[in-house]
Amino acid sequence: MLSDIEIAQSTKLRAIGDVARELGLTEDEIEHYGKYKAKVSLDVFDRLKDRPNGKLIYTTAITATPAGEGKTCTAVGLTQALGKLGKNTVVCVREPSLGPTFGIKGGAAGGGYSQVLPMDDINLHFTGDIHAVSTAHNLLAAMLDNHIHQGNDLNINIHRVVWRRVMDMNERQLRSIVCGLGGRANGTPRESGFDISVASEIMAVLCLASDMQDLKARLGRLVVAYTRDGQPVTAGDLKAVGAMAVLLKDAIKPNLVQTVEGQPAFVHGGPFANIAHGNNSVISTQMALKLSDYVVTEGGFAADLGAEKFFDIVHRFTGLTPDVAVLVASIRALNMHGGVPKAKVAETNLDALEKGCANLDKHVENLKKFGLPIVVAINRFPTDSPEELELVKKHCDALGVRSALSDVVARGGEGGIELAKEVLEALDKDDNTFKPIYDPEMPIREKIETLAKEIYGAEGVVYTPSADKEIARLTKLGFDKMPICVAKTQHSLTDDPDMKGAPTGWTLTVRDVRVSAGAGFLVILTGDIMTMPGLPKRPAAEGVDIDEDGTIVGLF
Repeated sequence: MLSDIEIAQSTKLRAIGDVARELGLTEDEIEHYGKYKAKVSLDVFDRLKDRPNGKLIYTTAITATPAGEGKTCTAVGLTQALGKLGKNTVVCVREPSLGPTFGIKGGAAGGGYSQVLPMDDINLHFTGDIHAVSTAHNLLAAMLDNHIHQGNDLNINIHRVVWRRVMDMNERQLRSIVCGLGGRANGTPRESGFDISVASEIMAVLCLASDMQDLKARLGRLVVAYTRDGQPVTAGDLKAVGAMAVLLKDAIKPNLVQTVEGQPAFVHGGPFANIAHGNNSVISTQMALKLSDYVVTEGGFAADLGAEKFFDIVHRFTGLTPDVAVLVASIRALNMHGGVPKAKVAETNLDALEKGCANLDKHVENLKKFGLPIVVAINRFPTDSPEELELVKKHCDALGVRSALSDVVARGGEGGIELAKEVLEALDKDDNTFKPIYDPEMPIREKIETLAKEIYGAEGVVYTPSADKEIARLTKLGFDKMPICVAKTQHSLTDDPDMKGAPTGWTLTVRDVRVSAGAGFLVILTGDIMTMPGLPKRPAAEGVDIDEDGTIVGLF
């Protein structure tokens, strides 16, 4: 089989104007970014405000492993399969960050014959949205430090500046820095650091905003520092909102591209689900729901991360409610959860596979707690044996959930027909009693402990002294009635990346709590989670190059 990028580069793309017209967009509603990409005007909402929404199919997965689960592939392939069944369908996914693209993961536009295209553009600079977020974020940082340098009229405590800088690259060297050295002309010396751009609160704000006015209101609430008497200082106080909004004026518009089979795809927004809320923009999902009968979207990493954050955060702000959840699993990943090393995941080991199904069980249990119909998509790899596939199918039957084999990577939409039919039947016949799992009015600790025990399977929660102090301070300031966004390793249900399966009897450690007042949630930092990743020993960047004829090679 060809590599992902070879398949992408050998696919004959449709002109984006044709894709837009087929979706029901007018020429005046799209802004071309070359032949195969376009921004879509928010004026679409005015024209289609009376049109009923389509059905929302939410794609999530079991806990991530190096063996691969295939969530984005499944979301794209399911969209293509629904198209083959004559359904009007759009897929909505997030924009890849350059950090993972050149780091350990590589590209993130799907794979095989189940991709969004043009894959090389999407995985690189695309339409500049992440650059816009980075620039708006760093403009605010510059205005904050300039305010302190120019007399500090807001009485900011330089030891309580909480707005760091960002860049869209994995760079451990910049996690903790001292800035402002070199004398008074170079600013005020203080400790700071960098986060990766997709962890910026501005990325969360962009993805949660409903329109430009809502975006500006959220930007104005961004907390950047605290005064000497402990009061929050916001971007609005620094008069930075207008300039930031100008930088984001194009980034707020959804990006329209296409799948390998020429179906419309919105790729917009890129928050990580392990350190942010992990879902594509609300605007793109809402627009897709107005333009089509079925919308397939996905959340980052497993159901305890991206899916939980959609259900408990995105839903609360927007009312967006999934009609069905597709839970992606692979034999290889389940083998790893059963204790098999990565080098041996392709070998048949039914005992390990059955043990690894404990992770699948926990995610099914969690999705049932939210009241959603569930379809397990078994993402097929060439090395899967019939015995392994049959074991997982029977296991799903015993759990009382629907399941279907998915072969979309090798066969595109045709390989997802069984899954698509199962999803359509679930939409037609299964009850949906969706509800979030906690009340945001609950105290901060109670919300954290609800997720820890109900979703992660922890026995309890411990708090560091600094986390205890922050919870008390944020409660006193009135920030305690917000939903919570837990920053946690994606490699385990626990806060320890080495604990596979579905561990019990463990304790979640809360290291710190930060307010994201613009986004509207509290960020709960657990375990050793980092908001600025580092590059691995052999970064994916080492294999990326461009030929004399301009063809990119090695990009996933």
